Amino acid sequence: MKCRLIALGLLVFLAAPAAMAAEKRPVETVKTVCSKCHGPDGRGVSELFPRLAGQQAAYLERQLKAFRGRDRGDTHARSYMWGVAGAMSDAAIHGLATYLGSRPAPKGEPSADSALVARGKEIFEKGVAERGVPICAECHGAAATGMEEIPRLAGQYRDYLYRQIREFRGLLRRNDVMHDQTKAISDEEALAVAEYLSTL
Repeated sequence: MKCRLIALGLLVFLAAPAAMAAEKRPVETVKTVCSKCHGPDGRGVSELFPRLAGQQAAYLERQLKAFRGRDRGDTHARSYMWGVAGAMSDAAIHGLATYLGSRPAPKGEPSADSALVARGKEIFEKGVAERGVPICAECHGAAATGMEEIPRLAGQYRDYLYRQIREFRGLLRRNDVMHDQTKAISDEEALAVAEYLSTL
């Protein structure tokens, strides 16, 4: 019995460094790869690229798999993320998504255009019924934090959100659900929604 306990203790001791290394891998990936475009800990550095910290882990995992499989073909996906995600295993993707999803989400930034923010808030919460623009909050939540595979939008960069809405609408980023949700929105309304969300 004593020998078995010693052997078990030795196995745990030998396995610990490997387990710790596996756990650190997402952190190292974020530091050495993701941070170049998405900023330290995924908190953002440029409106060209989304903030990833605090994003829904299930959403991140789905997007990384779409990049890996080249199923997501918008311009930045092809230019950057196909190559980055191409060799990632399911385990690496899961670990990275889980890690980024666990990081504190960055707070939004104040806007100088209070009228635009108010208009965006109205569209986000009520839609534009007469033109078939749906209520964004019904899927993304009242605080725009998302859920599972529905992404967090709160605190995201305005220009990034604005570009995504337009790409969904124009089928440059293929997503049948989001195309249907954005097909009736005008550029002005899309900008207002993006402005509002960037302040949260």
